[in-house]
Amino acid sequence: MKINVIFYSLYGHNYKMAEAVSKGAREIEGADVGLYQIQETFSSEVLEKMGATEAKKSFEHIPVASVENLSEADAIIFGTPTRFGMMTAQMRTFLDRTGDIWSKGALIGKVGSVFTSSATQHGGQESTILSFHTTLLHHGMIIVGVPYSEIRQSTLEEITGGSPYGASTIAGNGPDARHPSENELGIARFQGRHVAEITKKLVGE
Repeated sequence: MKINVIFYSLYGHNYKMAEAVSKGAREIEGADVGLYQIQETFSSEVLEKMGATEAKKSFEHIPVASVENLSEADAIIFGTPTRFGMMTAQMRTFLDRTGDIWSKGALIGKVGSVFTSSATQHGGQESTILSFHTTLLHHGMIIVGVPYSEIRQSTLEEITGGSPYGASTIAGNGPDARHPSENELGIARFQGRHVAEITKKLVGE
């Protein structure tokens, strides 16, 4: 059972969420979990001006995703920051390269799931995941979210990300504004584990 976690991260918030998602998926027996990052499209000069250079170094060891990492997997869990209520241009660019595997129906029946981050509490986390689902549906994927059996998404004790659509974190602005809370990381681990459980049932392992 192959599960690939594919994320884009600028300041490292989604990388930390991706690690938590991967950790949760690995808790299920038989899960072979791969972790990949989306190719950066900003120049080094732009990254420097955005204050992202040092943060990028923390996950530069993660391999860059290829389209083959989609077709080889039984489940794919995508992670993207939100940009004005939608996925980043980097993630969109990657997905726009999947026309060939779409024409072959290579992702039909595979599990798809999404997690995200935003700078503010109401910065488009839910709309980013829901709009991402459109692409997954065009590929014929089976969408899995986070059911309310994960009670951490219902907490009123703190400001937190997380919804039935997927795990999320409130990142603030810049590399050191806010890091994912333990509650948010817990939801991410749940999402990875839940996706692996569903995928295991579907593939019959």
